[in-house]
Amino acid sequence: MTYTIASFYKFFPFPDCTDKQPLLFECCHNYHIKGTILLSLEGINGTIAGSSDNIQAIINYLVADKRLADLDVKYSTAFKIPFEKIKIRLKQEIVTLGKPDINPNKQVGTYVTPEEWNDLINDEETIVIDTRNSYEVDIGTFKGAINPKTQSFREFPDYVKENLDPQKHKKIAMFCTGGIRCEKATSLLLNQGFDEVYHLKGGILKYLEKIPKKESLWEGECFVFDERVAVKDQLETGSYQMCLGCGYPVSEMDKVSEKYEEGVSCPHCYDSLTPKKITKQREKQRQLRQKNYHKYD
Repeated sequence: MTYTIASFYKFFPFPDCTDKQPLLFECCHNYHIKGTILLSLEGINGTIAGSSDNIQAIINYLVADKRLADLDVKYSTAFKIPFEKIKIRLKQEIVTLGKPDINPNKQVGTYVTPEEWNDLINDEETIVIDTRNSYEVDIGTFKGAINPKTQSFREFPDYVKENLDPQKHKKIAMFCTGGIRCEKATSLLLNQGFDEVYHLKGGILKYLEKIPKKESLWEGECFVFDERVAVKDQLETGSYQMCLGCGYPVSEMDKVSEKYEEGVSCPHCYDSLTPKKITKQREKQRQLRQKNYHKYD
Protein backbone atom coordinates (compact mmCIF):
# COMPACT_ATOMS: atom_id res chain seq x y z
CA MET A 1 0.00 0.00 0.00
CA THR A 2 1.16 3.53 -0.76
CA TYR A 3 0.70 6.25 1.85
CA THR A 4 0.46 9.99 1.31
CA ILE A 5 2.67 12.43 3.20
CA ALA A 6 1.53 16.04 3.45
CA SER A 7 3.76 18.90 4.60
CA PHE A 8 2.39 22.38 5.21
CA TYR A 9 2.84 25.57 7.17
CA LYS A 10 1.44 29.06 7.32
CA PHE A 11 2.26 32.13 9.37
CA PHE A 12 -0.95 33.85 10.47
CA PRO A 13 -2.31 35.35 13.71
CA PHE A 14 -3.62 32.31 15.62
CA PRO A 15 -4.90 33.49 19.04
CA ASP A 16 -7.21 30.46 19.39
CA CYS A 17 -4.48 27.85 18.79
CA THR A 18 -4.94 26.36 22.28
CA ASP A 19 -8.64 25.79 21.64
CA LYS A 20 -7.92 24.17 18.28
CA GLN A 21 -5.41 21.65 19.66
CA PRO A 22 -7.88 19.03 21.05
CA LEU A 23 -10.20 19.40 18.06
CA LEU A 24 -7.40 18.81 15.58
CA PHE A 25 -6.06 15.88 17.59
CA GLU A 26 -9.50 14.23 17.61
CA CYS A 27 -9.87 14.73 13.88
CA CYS A 28 -6.45 13.25 13.12
CA HIS A 29 -7.04 10.35 15.50
CA ASN A 30 -10.40 9.52 13.89
CA TYR A 31 -8.78 9.42 10.44
CA HIS A 32 -5.78 7.33 11.61
CA ILE A 33 -3.33 10.10 10.75
CA LYS A 34 0.23 10.04 12.10
CA GLY A 35 2.87 12.76 12.22
CA THR A 36 3.43 16.07 13.99
CA ILE A 37 1.57 19.38 13.83
CA LEU A 38 2.83 22.45 15.69
CA LEU A 39 0.47 25.25 16.69
CA SER A 40 1.42 28.66 18.02
CA LEU A 41 0.21 32.24 18.13
CA GLU A 42 2.20 32.84 14.92
CA GLY A 43 0.71 29.98 12.85
CA ILE A 44 0.77 26.27 12.01
CA ASN A 45 3.46 23.85 10.80
CA GLY A 46 3.05 20.14 10.17
CA THR A 47 3.97 16.94 8.38
CA ILE A 48 1.43 14.14 8.49
CA ALA A 49 0.91 10.77 6.82
CA GLY A 50 -1.95 8.39 6.15
CA SER A 51 -4.09 7.02 3.34
CA SER A 52 -4.71 9.42 0.48
CA ASP A 53 -8.40 9.84 1.32
CA ASN A 54 -7.76 10.39 5.01
CA ILE A 55 -5.02 12.94 4.37
CA GLN A 56 -7.38 14.83 2.08
CA ALA A 57 -10.02 14.78 4.82
CA ILE A 58 -7.59 16.46 7.25
CA ILE A 59 -6.54 19.05 4.68
CA ASN A 60 -10.21 19.79 3.99
CA TYR A 61 -10.74 20.21 7.73
CA LEU A 62 -7.85 22.67 7.96
CA VAL A 63 -8.76 24.81 4.93
CA ALA A 64 -12.35 25.06 6.14
CA ASP A 65 -10.88 27.67 8.49
CA LYS A 66 -10.88 30.74 6.21
CA ARG A 67 -7.50 31.77 7.62
CA LEU A 68 -6.06 28.61 6.06
CA ALA A 69 -8.05 28.69 2.82
CA ASP A 70 -4.85 29.29 0.83
CA LEU A 71 -2.76 26.72 2.73
CA ASP A 72 0.08 25.50 0.50
CA VAL A 73 0.46 21.72 0.89
CA LYS A 74 3.34 19.63 -0.48
CA TYR A 75 2.53 15.97 -1.13
CA SER A 76 4.77 12.94 -1.48
CA THR A 77 4.33 9.18 -1.07
CA ALA A 78 5.94 6.29 0.80
CA PHE A 79 5.35 2.56 1.16
CA LYS A 80 5.14 2.83 4.95
CA ILE A 81 4.00 5.58 7.29
CA PRO A 82 7.19 7.31 8.50
CA PHE A 83 5.74 8.24 11.91
CA GLU A 84 4.69 6.22 14.95
CA LYS A 85 1.82 8.37 16.23
CA ILE A 86 0.08 11.72 15.93
CA LYS A 87 1.37 14.67 17.94
CA ILE A 88 -0.38 18.05 18.12
CA ARG A 89 1.88 20.38 20.08
CA LEU A 90 1.57 23.94 21.31
CA LYS A 91 4.79 25.92 20.85
CA GLN A 92 6.10 29.45 21.32
CA GLU A 93 7.17 29.44 17.65
CA ILE A 94 6.32 27.07 14.81
CA VAL A 95 9.99 27.31 13.83
CA THR A 96 12.35 28.37 16.59
CA LEU A 97 14.50 31.40 15.84
CA GLY A 98 14.52 32.73 19.41
CA LYS A 99 13.76 36.30 18.32
CA PRO A 100 10.24 37.22 19.48
CA ASP A 101 10.40 40.58 17.69
CA ILE A 102 10.68 38.85 14.30
CA ASN A 103 7.18 38.41 12.91
CA PRO A 104 6.60 37.00 9.39
CA ASN A 105 2.98 38.08 9.72
CA LYS A 106 4.21 41.68 9.46
CA GLN A 107 6.96 41.45 6.85
CA VAL A 108 8.59 38.79 4.67
CA GLY A 109 10.81 38.71 1.62
CA THR A 110 9.77 38.18 -1.98
CA TYR A 111 8.53 34.69 -2.83
CA VAL A 112 10.24 33.04 -5.79
CA THR A 113 8.59 30.06 -7.47
CA PRO A 114 10.61 26.92 -8.29
CA GLU A 115 10.31 27.81 -11.97
CA GLU A 116 11.93 31.22 -11.34
CA TRP A 117 14.54 30.04 -8.84
CA ASN A 118 17.28 28.98 -11.28
CA ASP A 119 17.44 32.41 -12.91
CA LEU A 120 17.69 34.12 -9.52
CA ILE A 121 20.51 31.99 -8.13
CA ASN A 122 22.41 32.06 -11.44
CA ASP A 123 22.55 35.85 -11.17
CA GLU A 124 26.12 36.77 -10.16
CA GLU A 125 24.80 39.55 -7.90
CA THR A 126 22.73 37.11 -5.84
CA ILE A 127 24.10 35.71 -2.58
CA VAL A 128 22.45 32.31 -2.05
CA ILE A 129 22.19 31.08 1.57
CA ASP A 130 21.05 27.69 2.82
CA THR A 131 19.23 28.41 6.11
CA ARG A 132 19.26 24.78 7.26
CA ASN A 133 21.63 23.14 9.73
CA SER A 134 25.02 21.70 8.76
CA TYR A 135 23.98 18.05 8.96
CA GLU A 136 21.20 18.79 6.46
CA VAL A 137 23.44 20.78 4.10
CA ASP A 138 26.06 18.03 4.16
CA ILE A 139 23.91 15.61 2.16
CA GLY A 140 22.64 18.09 -0.42
CA THR A 141 22.21 21.76 -1.34
CA PHE A 142 21.92 24.09 -4.33
CA LYS A 143 25.00 24.62 -6.46
CA GLY A 144 27.01 27.58 -5.14
CA ALA A 145 24.95 28.05 -1.97
CA ILE A 146 26.59 29.25 1.26
CA ASN A 147 26.49 26.93 4.27
CA PRO A 148 26.20 29.05 7.46
CA LYS A 149 27.40 25.98 9.44
CA THR A 150 24.74 26.32 12.11
CA GLN A 151 23.75 23.52 14.45
CA SER A 152 20.29 24.98 15.06
CA PHE A 153 18.16 27.73 13.55
CA ARG A 154 18.68 29.76 16.74
CA GLU A 155 22.27 30.34 15.57
CA PHE A 156 21.20 31.92 12.29
CA PRO A 157 20.81 35.49 13.68
CA ASP A 158 24.44 35.34 14.88
CA TYR A 159 25.54 34.20 11.43
CA VAL A 160 23.75 37.18 9.87
CA LYS A 161 25.26 39.59 12.38
CA GLU A 162 28.80 38.33 11.81
CA ASN A 163 28.76 37.74 8.05
CA LEU A 164 26.20 39.90 6.27
CA ASP A 165 26.02 43.65 5.79
CA PRO A 166 23.02 45.44 4.25
CA GLN A 167 25.39 47.99 2.72
CA LYS A 168 27.49 45.33 0.95
CA HIS A 169 25.10 42.46 0.34
CA LYS A 170 22.29 43.92 -1.70
CA LYS A 171 20.59 40.83 -3.13
CA ILE A 172 20.07 37.75 -0.96
CA ALA A 173 18.17 34.56 -1.79
CA MET A 174 17.49 31.95 0.89
CA PHE A 175 15.98 28.48 0.95
CA CYS A 176 15.15 25.62 3.33
CA THR A 177 13.35 22.27 3.30
CA GLY A 178 9.72 23.35 3.07
CA GLY A 179 9.92 27.13 3.06
CA ILE A 180 9.24 27.94 6.71
CA ARG A 181 12.76 28.65 7.99
CA CYS A 182 13.75 30.79 5.03
CA GLU A 183 10.49 32.73 5.30
CA LYS A 184 11.29 33.63 8.89
CA ALA A 185 14.89 34.34 7.89
CA THR A 186 13.70 36.90 5.34
CA SER A 187 11.70 38.64 8.07
CA LEU A 188 14.88 38.76 10.17
CA LEU A 189 16.94 40.33 7.37
CA LEU A 190 14.29 42.89 6.49
CA ASN A 191 14.12 43.81 10.18
CA GLN A 192 17.88 44.44 10.12
CA GLY A 193 17.86 46.75 7.12
CA PHE A 194 18.35 44.46 4.13
CA ASP A 195 16.20 45.55 1.19
CA GLU A 196 16.31 42.94 -1.58
CA VAL A 197 15.55 39.60 0.07
CA TYR A 198 14.09 36.53 -1.66
CA HIS A 199 13.05 33.03 -0.59
CA LEU A 200 12.11 29.84 -2.42
CA LYS A 201 8.35 29.33 -2.22
CA GLY A 202 7.56 25.82 -1.03
CA GLY A 203 11.22 25.20 -0.27
CA ILE A 204 13.44 22.46 -1.61
CA LEU A 205 10.59 19.95 -1.54
CA LYS A 206 8.48 21.93 -3.97
CA TYR A 207 11.52 22.54 -6.19
CA LEU A 208 12.36 18.81 -6.35
CA GLU A 209 8.72 18.06 -7.11
CA LYS A 210 8.35 20.64 -9.88
CA ILE A 211 11.73 20.94 -11.63
CA PRO A 212 12.86 18.14 -14.00
CA LYS A 213 16.17 16.52 -13.06
CA LYS A 214 17.87 17.68 -16.26
CA GLU A 215 17.08 21.32 -15.37
CA SER A 216 17.73 21.05 -11.64
CA LEU A 217 20.52 22.94 -9.88
CA TRP A 218 20.07 20.80 -6.77
CA GLU A 219 23.02 18.58 -5.85
CA GLY A 220 22.59 15.54 -3.59
CA GLU A 221 19.54 14.64 -1.50
CA CYS A 222 17.27 16.60 0.83
CA PHE A 223 17.08 15.70 4.52
CA VAL A 224 13.54 15.31 5.90
CA PHE A 225 12.42 14.99 9.50
CA ASP A 226 10.82 11.55 9.38
CA GLU A 227 11.78 7.91 8.86
CA ARG A 228 12.48 8.45 5.14
CA VAL A 229 15.56 10.46 6.24
CA ALA A 230 16.06 12.00 2.78
CA VAL A 231 14.31 12.46 -0.55
CA LYS A 232 15.59 13.13 -4.06
CA ASP A 233 14.17 14.25 -7.43
CA GLN A 234 10.38 13.98 -7.73
CA LEU A 235 10.43 13.36 -3.93
CA GLU A 236 11.40 9.71 -4.19
CA THR A 237 12.80 8.26 -0.97
CA GLY A 238 16.56 8.76 -0.85
CA SER A 239 19.50 6.50 -0.01
CA TYR A 240 20.31 7.61 3.56
CA GLN A 241 19.45 5.96 6.85
CA MET A 242 19.38 7.49 10.32
CA CYS A 243 22.07 6.87 12.93
CA LEU A 244 20.17 6.03 16.11
CA GLY A 245 23.15 7.14 18.15
CA CYS A 246 23.15 10.78 17.03
CA GLY A 247 20.35 11.29 14.50
CA TYR A 248 22.79 12.07 11.68
CA PRO A 249 21.99 10.84 8.14
CA VAL A 250 24.20 7.86 7.27
CA SER A 251 25.32 7.09 3.71
CA GLU A 252 26.33 3.73 2.25
CA MET A 253 29.97 4.89 2.48
CA ASP A 254 29.53 5.66 6.19
CA LYS A 255 28.37 2.08 6.75
CA VAL A 256 31.69 0.57 5.67
CA SER A 257 33.56 2.60 8.30
CA GLU A 258 34.85 0.76 11.36
CA LYS A 259 33.12 3.48 13.39
CA TYR A 260 29.70 2.41 12.14
CA GLU A 261 27.62 0.00 14.20
CA GLU A 262 23.95 -0.31 13.32
CA GLY A 263 21.76 1.36 15.92
CA VAL A 264 24.79 2.41 17.97
CA SER A 265 27.23 4.77 16.23
CA CYS A 266 28.45 6.26 12.96
CA PRO A 267 31.57 8.17 11.84
CA HIS A 268 29.89 11.43 12.88
CA CYS A 269 29.35 10.51 16.54
CA TYR A 270 31.69 7.57 17.34
CA ASP A 271 34.51 9.68 18.80
CA SER A 272 32.15 11.58 21.11
CA LEU A 273 30.32 8.56 22.57
CA THR A 274 31.17 7.43 26.08
CA PRO A 275 31.42 3.70 26.89
CA LYS A 276 28.24 4.10 28.94
CA LYS A 277 26.39 5.56 25.96
CA ILE A 278 27.63 2.79 23.65
CA THR A 279 26.49 0.12 26.10
CA LYS A 280 23.09 1.79 26.38
CA GLN A 281 22.67 2.01 22.60
CA ARG A 282 23.66 -1.64 22.15
CA GLU A 283 21.08 -2.69 24.72
CA LYS A 284 18.38 -0.65 22.99
CA GLN A 285 19.32 -2.23 19.67
CA ARG A 286 19.19 -5.72 21.23
CA GLN A 287 15.73 -5.03 22.62
CA LEU A 288 14.56 -3.70 19.25
CA ARG A 289 15.77 -6.80 17.42
CA GLN A 290 14.11 -9.01 20.02
CA LYS A 291 10.85 -7.09 19.68
CA ASN A 292 10.89 -7.40 15.89
CA TYR A 293 11.72 -11.12 16.14
CA HIS A 294 8.77 -11.89 18.42
CA LYS A 295 6.44 -9.82 16.27
CA TYR A 296 6.44 -12.68 13.77
CA ASP A 297 6.08 -15.53 16.30
